[in-house]
Amino acid sequence: MINLHEVIETNKMIQQENLDVRTITLGISLMDCVDPDLTELNRKIYDKITRVAKDLVSTGDKIQREYGIPIVNKRISVTPIALVGAAACKSPEDYVTIAKTLDKAADTVGVNFIGGYSALVSKSMTTGDELLIKSIPQALSQTVRVCSSVNVGSTKTGIDMNAVKLLGEIILETAELTKDRDSIGCAKLVVFCNAPDDNPFMAGAFHGVTEGDAVINVGVSGPGVVKKALEGIRGEDFETLCETIKKTAFKITRVGQLVAQEASKLMNIPFGIVDLSLAPTPAIGDSVAEILEEIGLEYAGAPGTTAALALLNDQVKKGGVMASSYVGGLSGAFIPVSEDQGMINAVEAGALTLEKLEAMTCVCSVGLDMIAIPGDTKATTISGIIADEMAIGMINQKTTAVRIIPVIGKTIGERVEFGGLLGHAPIMPVNRFSCDAFINRGGRIPAPIHSFKN
Repeated sequence: MINLHEVIETNKMIQQENLDVRTITLGISLMDCVDPDLTELNRKIYDKITRVAKDLVSTGDKIQREYGIPIVNKRISVTPIALVGAAACKSPEDYVTIAKTLDKAADTVGVNFIGGYSALVSKSMTTGDELLIKSIPQALSQTVRVCSSVNVGSTKTGIDMNAVKLLGEIILETAELTKDRDSIGCAKLVVFCNAPDDNPFMAGAFHGVTEGDAVINVGVSGPGVVKKALEGIRGEDFETLCETIKKTAFKITRVGQLVAQEASKLMNIPFGIVDLSLAPTPAIGDSVAEILEEIGLEYAGAPGTTAALALLNDQVKKGGVMASSYVGGLSGAFIPVSEDQGMINAVEAGALTLEKLEAMTCVCSVGLDMIAIPGDTKATTISGIIADEMAIGMINQKTTAVRIIPVIGKTIGERVEFGGLLGHAPIMPVNRFSCDAFINRGGRIPAPIHSFKN
Protein backbone atom coordinates (compact mmCIF):
# COMPACT_ATOMS: atom_id res chain seq x y z
CA MET A 1 0.00 0.00 0.00
CA ILE A 2 1.13 3.56 -0.69
CA ASN A 3 1.22 5.55 2.54
CA LEU A 4 0.71 9.27 3.10
CA HIS A 5 4.43 9.89 3.48
CA GLU A 6 5.13 8.48 0.02
CA VAL A 7 2.38 10.62 -1.53
CA ILE A 8 3.83 13.76 0.08
CA GLU A 9 7.34 12.74 -1.00
CA THR A 10 6.27 12.24 -4.64
CA ASN A 11 4.44 15.58 -4.66
CA LYS A 12 7.61 17.26 -3.42
CA MET A 13 9.62 15.61 -6.20
CA ILE A 14 7.21 16.97 -8.80
CA GLN A 15 6.79 20.47 -7.36
CA GLN A 16 10.33 21.22 -6.21
CA GLU A 17 12.77 18.79 -7.85
CA ASN A 18 11.72 18.71 -11.54
CA LEU A 19 10.40 15.15 -11.55
CA ASP A 20 8.46 14.52 -14.74
CA VAL A 21 7.52 11.91 -17.29
CA ARG A 22 9.63 13.13 -20.16
CA THR A 23 7.60 11.37 -22.83
CA ILE A 24 4.80 9.01 -23.68
CA THR A 25 5.85 7.57 -27.03
CA LEU A 26 3.36 5.61 -29.10
CA GLY A 27 5.08 3.13 -31.40
CA ILE A 28 3.17 2.35 -34.59
CA SER A 29 4.03 -0.33 -37.15
CA LEU A 30 3.71 0.84 -40.75
CA MET A 31 4.48 -2.54 -42.32
CA ASP A 32 0.85 -2.96 -43.39
CA CYS A 33 1.08 0.37 -45.24
CA VAL A 34 3.72 -0.83 -47.72
CA ASP A 35 2.64 -0.15 -51.30
CA PRO A 36 4.55 0.17 -54.61
CA ASP A 37 2.51 3.28 -55.45
CA LEU A 38 4.03 6.31 -53.68
CA THR A 39 0.79 8.27 -53.51
CA GLU A 40 -1.07 5.33 -52.02
CA LEU A 41 1.78 4.65 -49.59
CA ASN A 42 1.64 8.21 -48.27
CA ARG A 43 -2.13 8.02 -47.91
CA LYS A 44 -1.93 4.77 -45.94
CA ILE A 45 0.79 6.14 -43.65
CA TYR A 46 -1.16 9.31 -42.88
CA ASP A 47 -4.42 7.42 -42.30
CA LYS A 48 -2.87 4.86 -39.96
CA ILE A 49 -0.94 7.32 -37.82
CA THR A 50 -3.89 9.69 -37.43
CA ARG A 51 -6.20 6.79 -36.61
CA VAL A 52 -4.01 4.98 -34.05
CA ALA A 53 -2.64 8.15 -32.41
CA LYS A 54 -5.80 10.27 -32.42
CA ASP A 55 -6.20 10.04 -28.61
CA LEU A 56 -2.54 10.14 -27.59
CA VAL A 57 -2.31 13.81 -26.63
CA SER A 58 -5.70 13.89 -24.87
CA THR A 59 -4.77 10.73 -22.94
CA GLY A 60 -1.52 12.29 -21.75
CA ASP A 61 -3.34 15.45 -20.74
CA LYS A 62 -5.95 13.45 -18.85
CA ILE A 63 -3.34 11.49 -16.88
CA GLN A 64 -1.50 14.71 -16.08
CA ARG A 65 -4.69 16.31 -14.72
CA GLU A 66 -5.78 13.27 -12.70
CA TYR A 67 -2.43 12.40 -11.13
CA GLY A 68 -0.66 15.76 -11.14
CA ILE A 69 2.36 14.26 -12.87
CA PRO A 70 3.88 16.51 -15.56
CA ILE A 71 4.05 14.76 -18.94
CA VAL A 72 6.35 16.95 -20.98
CA ASN A 73 6.09 15.36 -24.43
CA LYS A 74 3.77 13.12 -26.41
CA ARG A 75 5.57 11.49 -29.31
CA ILE A 76 5.21 8.86 -32.02
CA SER A 77 7.75 6.39 -33.38
CA VAL A 78 7.21 4.39 -36.57
CA THR A 79 8.77 1.48 -38.45
CA PRO A 80 12.08 2.53 -40.08
CA ILE A 81 10.99 4.37 -43.20
CA ALA A 82 13.78 2.88 -45.33
CA LEU A 83 11.90 -0.42 -45.04
CA VAL A 84 8.42 1.02 -45.49
CA GLY A 85 9.32 3.09 -48.54
CA ALA A 86 11.66 0.72 -50.37
CA ALA A 87 9.07 -0.59 -52.84
CA ALA A 88 7.76 2.85 -53.83
CA CYS A 89 10.74 5.20 -53.54
CA LYS A 90 13.10 5.47 -56.51
CA SER A 91 14.91 8.66 -55.48
CA PRO A 92 15.78 10.67 -52.35
CA GLU A 93 13.00 13.08 -53.30
CA ASP A 94 10.45 10.25 -53.11
CA TYR A 95 11.48 9.57 -49.52
CA VAL A 96 11.14 13.28 -48.72
CA THR A 97 7.44 13.04 -49.58
CA ILE A 98 7.09 10.44 -46.81
CA ALA A 99 8.90 12.77 -44.36
CA LYS A 100 6.36 15.46 -45.19
CA THR A 101 3.52 12.99 -44.68
CA LEU A 102 4.92 12.05 -41.26
CA ASP A 103 5.21 15.74 -40.38
CA LYS A 104 1.63 16.38 -41.45
CA ALA A 105 0.32 13.41 -39.46
CA ALA A 106 2.27 14.50 -36.36
CA ASP A 107 0.82 17.99 -36.69
CA THR A 108 -2.72 16.60 -37.07
CA VAL A 109 -2.58 14.54 -33.86
CA GLY A 110 -0.64 17.24 -31.99
CA VAL A 111 2.53 15.42 -30.96
CA ASN A 112 5.88 17.11 -30.37
CA PHE A 113 8.02 14.81 -32.53
CA ILE A 114 7.72 11.76 -34.74
CA GLY A 115 10.70 9.42 -35.01
CA GLY A 116 11.50 6.62 -37.40
CA TYR A 117 12.77 8.38 -40.50
CA SER A 118 15.45 5.77 -40.15
CA ALA A 119 17.62 3.10 -41.75
CA LEU A 120 19.25 0.03 -40.18
CA VAL A 121 22.56 -0.53 -41.97
CA SER A 122 24.93 -2.15 -39.48
CA LYS A 123 26.28 -4.56 -42.11
CA SER A 124 25.51 -2.96 -45.46
CA MET A 125 23.07 -0.66 -47.25
CA THR A 126 20.27 -1.62 -49.61
CA THR A 127 19.31 0.76 -52.40
CA GLY A 128 16.38 1.94 -50.28
CA ASP A 129 18.61 2.51 -47.25
CA GLU A 130 21.05 4.60 -49.26
CA LEU A 131 18.28 6.66 -50.87
CA LEU A 132 16.75 7.41 -47.47
CA ILE A 133 20.10 8.42 -45.98
CA LYS A 134 20.77 10.73 -48.93
CA SER A 135 17.31 12.28 -48.43
CA ILE A 136 17.88 13.16 -44.77
CA PRO A 137 19.17 16.74 -45.28
CA GLN A 138 16.14 17.66 -47.41
CA ALA A 139 13.74 15.84 -45.12
CA LEU A 140 14.97 17.52 -41.93
CA SER A 141 15.20 20.96 -43.52
CA GLN A 142 11.65 20.79 -44.91
CA THR A 143 9.86 19.39 -41.83
CA VAL A 144 9.39 20.49 -38.23
CA ARG A 145 8.61 17.39 -36.17
CA VAL A 146 10.38 14.60 -38.04
CA CYS A 147 13.40 12.95 -36.38
CA SER A 148 15.88 10.67 -38.10
CA SER A 149 18.30 7.93 -37.05
CA VAL A 150 20.67 5.52 -38.75
CA ASN A 151 22.07 2.41 -37.07
CA VAL A 152 25.51 1.84 -38.64
CA GLY A 153 26.96 -0.82 -36.36
CA SER A 154 26.35 -3.64 -33.92
CA THR A 155 28.31 -6.09 -31.82
CA LYS A 156 27.04 -8.94 -34.01
CA THR A 157 27.78 -7.45 -37.43
CA GLY A 158 30.54 -4.86 -37.04
CA ILE A 159 30.48 -1.31 -38.43
CA ASP A 160 29.43 -0.32 -41.96
CA MET A 161 32.16 2.20 -42.71
CA ASN A 162 30.60 3.12 -46.06
CA ALA A 163 27.57 4.37 -44.14
CA VAL A 164 29.81 6.12 -41.59
CA LYS A 165 31.61 7.98 -44.38
CA LEU A 166 28.31 8.93 -46.04
CA LEU A 167 26.83 10.19 -42.78
CA GLY A 168 29.71 12.59 -42.19
CA GLU A 169 28.75 14.20 -45.49
CA ILE A 170 25.02 14.03 -44.72
CA ILE A 171 25.47 15.75 -41.33
CA LEU A 172 27.37 18.62 -42.97
CA GLU A 173 24.75 18.95 -45.71
CA THR A 174 21.96 18.97 -43.10
CA ALA A 175 23.83 21.69 -41.21
CA GLU A 176 24.16 23.76 -44.38
CA LEU A 177 20.47 23.44 -45.31
CA THR A 178 19.39 24.58 -41.84
CA LYS A 179 22.13 27.16 -41.24
CA ASP A 180 19.54 29.94 -40.97
CA ARG A 181 18.39 28.17 -37.77
CA ASP A 182 21.86 27.48 -36.34
CA SER A 183 22.02 24.13 -38.18
CA ILE A 184 19.26 22.72 -35.98
CA GLY A 185 18.48 19.95 -38.48
CA CYS A 186 21.46 18.04 -37.06
CA ALA A 187 19.79 18.06 -33.62
CA LYS A 188 17.14 15.77 -35.12
CA LEU A 189 19.61 13.19 -36.48
CA VAL A 190 21.25 10.40 -34.46
CA VAL A 191 23.81 7.82 -35.61
CA PHE A 192 23.65 4.58 -33.58
CA CYS A 193 25.49 1.41 -32.78
CA ASN A 194 23.33 -1.34 -31.24
CA ALA A 195 20.16 0.77 -31.46
CA PRO A 196 17.31 -0.62 -29.31
CA ASP A 197 13.92 -1.35 -30.91
CA ASP A 198 11.93 0.28 -28.10
CA ASN A 199 13.63 3.61 -27.31
CA PRO A 200 11.01 6.30 -26.50
CA PHE A 201 13.48 9.22 -26.58
CA MET A 202 14.05 11.48 -29.56
CA ALA A 203 15.74 11.92 -31.85
CA GLY A 204 16.61 8.22 -31.97
CA ALA A 205 13.21 6.59 -31.49
CA PHE A 206 11.88 4.14 -34.05
CA HIS A 207 9.36 1.28 -33.85
CA GLY A 208 11.45 -1.86 -34.25
CA VAL A 209 10.44 -4.66 -36.58
CA THR A 210 10.28 -7.03 -33.59
CA GLU A 211 7.50 -4.92 -32.03
CA GLY A 212 3.74 -5.42 -32.36
CA ASP A 213 1.25 -3.29 -34.27
CA ALA A 214 1.22 -0.56 -31.62
CA VAL A 215 2.80 -0.11 -28.19
CA ILE A 216 3.07 2.48 -25.40
CA ASN A 217 6.61 3.25 -24.22
CA VAL A 218 7.31 5.78 -21.47
CA GLY A 219 10.50 7.68 -20.66
CA VAL A 220 10.90 9.07 -17.15
CA SER A 221 13.39 11.59 -15.87
CA GLY A 222 14.49 12.96 -12.55
CA PRO A 223 18.07 14.28 -12.29
CA GLY A 224 16.87 16.96 -9.86
CA VAL A 225 15.32 14.35 -7.59
CA VAL A 226 18.56 12.34 -7.45
CA LYS A 227 20.65 15.46 -6.79
CA LYS A 228 18.37 16.52 -3.95
CA ALA A 229 18.57 13.07 -2.35
CA LEU A 230 22.36 13.13 -2.52
CA GLU A 231 22.51 16.56 -0.88
CA GLY A 232 21.21 14.88 2.27
CA ILE A 233 24.12 12.41 2.49
CA ARG A 234 27.14 14.60 1.77
CA GLY A 235 30.34 13.04 3.09
CA GLU A 236 28.85 9.57 3.49
CA ASP A 237 30.60 6.49 2.09
CA PHE A 238 30.03 4.82 -1.29
CA GLU A 239 27.65 2.20 0.13
CA THR A 240 25.33 4.92 1.40
CA LEU A 241 25.70 6.82 -1.87
CA CYS A 242 24.73 3.77 -3.94
CA GLU A 243 21.78 2.86 -1.74
CA THR A 244 20.43 6.41 -1.96
CA ILE A 245 20.62 6.47 -5.77
CA LYS A 246 18.96 3.05 -6.04
CA LYS A 247 16.08 3.99 -3.74
CA THR A 248 15.52 7.27 -5.57
CA ALA A 249 15.60 5.59 -9.00
CA PHE A 250 13.01 3.08 -7.75
CA LYS A 251 10.63 5.89 -6.77
CA ILE A 252 11.13 7.73 -10.08
CA THR A 253 10.51 4.59 -12.12
CA ARG A 254 7.32 3.75 -10.20
CA VAL A 255 5.88 7.04 -11.43
CA GLY A 256 6.71 6.04 -15.01
CA GLN A 257 5.17 2.59 -14.52
CA LEU A 258 1.95 4.17 -13.25
CA VAL A 259 1.71 6.51 -16.25
CA ALA A 260 2.54 3.75 -18.73
CA GLN A 261 -0.10 1.39 -17.37
CA GLU A 262 -2.75 4.10 -17.24
CA ALA A 263 -2.03 5.24 -20.80
CA SER A 264 -2.12 1.62 -21.98
CA LYS A 265 -5.51 1.08 -20.35
CA LEU A 266 -7.07 4.31 -21.62
CA MET A 267 -5.90 3.79 -25.22
CA ASN A 268 -6.34 0.01 -25.25
CA ILE A 269 -2.80 -0.36 -26.57
CA PRO A 270 -0.24 -2.74 -25.00
CA PHE A 271 2.33 -1.37 -22.54
CA GLY A 272 5.86 -1.86 -23.85
CA ILE A 273 8.64 -0.55 -21.61
CA VAL A 274 9.65 2.15 -19.17
CA ASP A 275 12.95 3.80 -20.06
CA LEU A 276 14.36 5.00 -16.75
CA SER A 277 17.05 7.29 -18.17
CA LEU A 278 18.00 10.41 -16.25
CA ALA A 279 17.36 12.94 -19.03
CA PRO A 280 18.43 16.49 -18.14
CA THR A 281 16.95 19.78 -19.31
CA PRO A 282 18.39 23.31 -19.42
CA ALA A 283 16.32 24.11 -16.29
CA ILE A 284 18.29 24.94 -13.15
CA GLY A 285 18.50 21.90 -10.86
CA ASP A 286 17.70 19.35 -13.60
CA SER A 287 21.26 18.36 -14.51
CA VAL A 288 23.18 15.06 -14.61
CA ALA A 289 26.44 17.04 -14.40
CA GLU A 290 25.28 18.54 -11.10
CA ILE A 291 24.69 15.01 -9.76
CA LEU A 292 28.33 14.22 -10.59
CA GLU A 293 29.36 17.39 -8.77
CA GLU A 294 27.26 16.36 -5.76
CA ILE A 295 29.04 12.99 -5.79
CA GLY A 296 32.28 14.92 -5.28
CA LEU A 297 33.63 16.49 -8.48
CA GLU A 298 34.40 20.17 -8.91
CA TYR A 299 33.09 19.97 -12.48
CA ALA A 300 32.01 17.20 -14.83
CA GLY A 301 35.21 16.31 -16.65
CA ALA A 302 37.45 16.37 -13.60
CA PRO A 303 39.49 13.22 -12.81
CA GLY A 304 37.07 10.64 -11.44
CA THR A 305 34.23 11.68 -13.74
CA THR A 306 34.02 8.40 -15.65
CA ALA A 307 34.00 6.41 -12.40
CA ALA A 308 31.30 8.62 -10.89
CA LEU A 309 29.15 8.34 -14.03
CA ALA A 310 29.60 4.55 -14.11
CA LEU A 311 28.43 4.36 -10.49
CA LEU A 312 25.42 6.59 -11.18
CA ASN A 313 24.39 4.68 -14.30
CA ASP A 314 24.63 1.30 -12.62
CA GLN A 315 22.71 2.28 -9.49
CA VAL A 316 19.95 3.94 -11.53
CA LYS A 317 19.49 0.67 -13.44
CA LYS A 318 19.59 -1.47 -10.29
CA GLY A 319 16.96 0.66 -8.57
CA GLY A 320 14.75 1.15 -11.62
CA VAL A 321 14.63 -2.45 -12.77
CA MET A 322 12.85 -3.46 -9.55
CA ALA A 323 10.15 -0.84 -10.07
CA SER A 324 8.74 -1.86 -13.46
CA SER A 325 7.54 -5.03 -15.13
CA TYR A 326 9.49 -4.14 -18.27
CA VAL A 327 12.51 -1.84 -18.36
CA GLY A 328 13.94 -1.13 -21.80
CA GLY A 329 15.00 1.54 -24.24
CA LEU A 330 18.30 3.13 -23.23
CA SER A 331 17.93 3.41 -19.41
CA GLY A 332 20.70 5.06 -17.42
CA ALA A 333 22.03 8.62 -17.60
CA PHE A 334 22.14 10.91 -20.63
CA ILE A 335 25.05 13.35 -20.98
CA PRO A 336 23.94 15.83 -23.68
CA VAL A 337 25.91 19.05 -23.60
CA SER A 338 23.36 21.62 -24.79
CA GLU A 339 20.48 20.16 -22.74
CA ASP A 340 22.35 20.15 -19.40
CA GLN A 341 23.35 23.44 -17.76
CA GLY A 342 25.98 21.70 -15.63
CA MET A 343 27.61 20.24 -18.75
CA ILE A 344 27.58 23.67 -20.40
CA ASN A 345 29.24 25.20 -17.33
CA ALA A 346 31.89 22.45 -17.34
CA VAL A 347 32.71 23.07 -21.02
CA GLU A 348 32.94 26.82 -20.49
CA ALA A 349 35.20 26.32 -17.45
CA GLY A 350 37.57 24.19 -19.54
CA ALA A 351 36.92 21.06 -17.46
CA LEU A 352 35.10 19.07 -20.15
CA THR A 353 36.45 18.28 -23.62
CA LEU A 354 35.19 16.20 -26.53
CA GLU A 355 37.77 13.53 -25.70
CA LYS A 356 36.61 13.31 -22.06
CA LEU A 357 33.00 13.09 -23.21
CA GLU A 358 33.99 10.17 -25.43
CA ALA A 359 35.49 8.40 -22.41
CA MET A 360 32.30 9.02 -20.44
CA THR A 361 30.22 7.43 -23.19
CA CYS A 362 31.80 4.07 -22.34
CA VAL A 363 29.64 3.97 -19.21
CA CYS A 364 26.62 6.23 -19.87
CA SER A 365 23.26 5.55 -21.50
CA VAL A 366 24.00 6.64 -25.03
CA GLY A 367 26.93 8.64 -26.36
CA LEU A 368 28.13 11.96 -27.75
CA ASP A 369 24.93 13.93 -27.57
CA MET A 370 23.95 17.47 -28.61
CA ILE A 371 27.52 18.65 -29.11
CA ALA A 372 28.05 21.81 -31.17
CA ILE A 373 31.29 22.00 -33.18
CA PRO A 374 32.71 24.52 -35.65
CA GLY A 375 30.83 24.70 -38.94
CA ASP A 376 34.01 24.32 -40.98
CA THR A 377 34.76 20.84 -39.57
CA LYS A 378 35.50 18.37 -42.39
CA ALA A 379 33.05 15.58 -43.22
CA THR A 380 35.78 12.97 -42.71
CA THR A 381 36.49 14.33 -39.23
CA ILE A 382 32.82 13.96 -38.33
CA SER A 383 32.90 10.42 -39.74
CA GLY A 384 35.97 9.70 -37.61
CA ILE A 385 34.16 10.86 -34.48
CA ILE A 386 31.22 8.64 -35.40
CA ALA A 387 33.52 5.66 -36.05
CA ASP A 388 35.19 6.04 -32.65
CA GLU A 389 31.85 6.10 -30.87
CA MET A 390 30.50 3.14 -32.85
CA ALA A 391 33.60 1.15 -31.90
CA ILE A 392 32.94 1.79 -28.20
CA GLY A 393 29.42 0.42 -28.61
CA MET A 394 30.47 -2.55 -30.72
CA ILE A 395 33.30 -3.71 -28.44
CA ASN A 396 31.43 -3.07 -25.18
CA GLN A 397 28.12 -4.60 -26.32
CA LYS A 398 26.19 -1.42 -25.48
CA THR A 399 24.18 1.22 -27.28
CA THR A 400 26.20 4.23 -28.31
CA ALA A 401 25.21 7.17 -30.48
CA VAL A 402 26.39 10.45 -31.97
CA ARG A 403 24.26 13.58 -32.29
CA ILE A 404 26.72 16.24 -33.34
CA ILE A 405 25.98 19.68 -34.78
CA PRO A 406 28.49 21.48 -37.00
CA VAL A 407 27.08 25.01 -36.72
CA ILE A 408 27.65 26.75 -40.04
CA GLY A 409 29.21 30.19 -39.62
CA LYS A 410 30.26 29.72 -35.99
CA THR A 411 33.53 28.71 -34.41
CA ILE A 412 35.18 27.85 -31.08
CA GLY A 413 34.22 30.19 -28.24
CA GLU A 414 30.88 31.21 -29.74
CA ARG A 415 27.53 29.97 -28.45
CA VAL A 416 24.50 28.60 -30.26
CA GLU A 417 20.89 28.88 -29.04
CA PHE A 418 18.52 26.06 -29.96
CA GLY A 419 15.70 26.90 -27.56
CA GLY A 420 13.27 24.74 -25.57
CA LEU A 421 14.48 21.34 -24.36
CA LEU A 422 17.40 21.51 -26.83
CA GLY A 423 18.91 24.40 -24.84
CA HIS A 424 22.10 26.20 -25.84
CA ALA A 425 25.70 25.17 -26.25
CA PRO A 426 29.23 26.50 -26.57
CA ILE A 427 31.03 25.55 -29.79
CA MET A 428 33.56 22.87 -28.75
CA PRO A 429 36.98 22.40 -30.37
CA VAL A 430 37.61 19.31 -32.50
CA ASN A 431 40.93 17.56 -33.09
CA ARG A 432 42.14 18.95 -36.42
CA PHE A 433 44.50 16.11 -37.39
CA SER A 434 43.33 14.20 -40.46
CA CYS A 435 41.70 10.77 -40.60
CA ASP A 436 40.90 11.04 -44.33
CA ALA A 437 42.82 7.93 -45.42
CA PHE A 438 41.15 5.86 -42.71
CA ILE A 439 37.60 6.95 -43.56
CA ASN A 440 38.16 6.64 -47.33
CA ARG A 441 39.17 2.96 -47.19
CA GLY A 442 35.56 1.81 -47.63
CA GLY A 443 34.02 -1.50 -46.56
CA ARG A 444 33.19 -2.82 -43.11
CA ILE A 445 34.94 -3.17 -39.77
CA PRO A 446 34.23 -6.80 -38.78
CA ALA A 447 32.47 -7.84 -35.61
CA PRO A 448 34.68 -8.44 -32.56
CA ILE A 449 35.68 -11.95 -31.56
CA HIS A 450 33.36 -11.98 -28.55
CA SER A 451 30.35 -11.54 -30.84
CA PHE A 452 30.47 -15.26 -31.64
CA LYS A 453 28.39 -16.72 -28.84
CA ASN A 454 26.26 -19.33 -30.64
